[in-house]
Amino acid sequence: MEPTFDIHLKKLGQNISRLREKNKMTQYRLAKEILMDQSNLARIEEGKVNPTVKTLLKISSTLKCKVKDFFDF
Repeated sequence: MEPTFDIHLKKLGQNISRLREKNKMTQYRLAKEILMDQSNLARIEEGKVNPTVKTLLKISSTLKCKVKDFFDF
């Protein structure tokens, strides 16, 4: 992957993590609510994988925020 792409994935993951914590949710609870394995959510938050739009929509719906909030960087 390109270095810039890696940086953006990392920032995306950090924003998801921040919003999850703001909602007082654990990774386990969020993963369970969006029907995802907790280890996969952890990899998204670490910036190691590129989540699908469908996954981002599920996360935003559960965290009661907009997908664009994940890209505030």
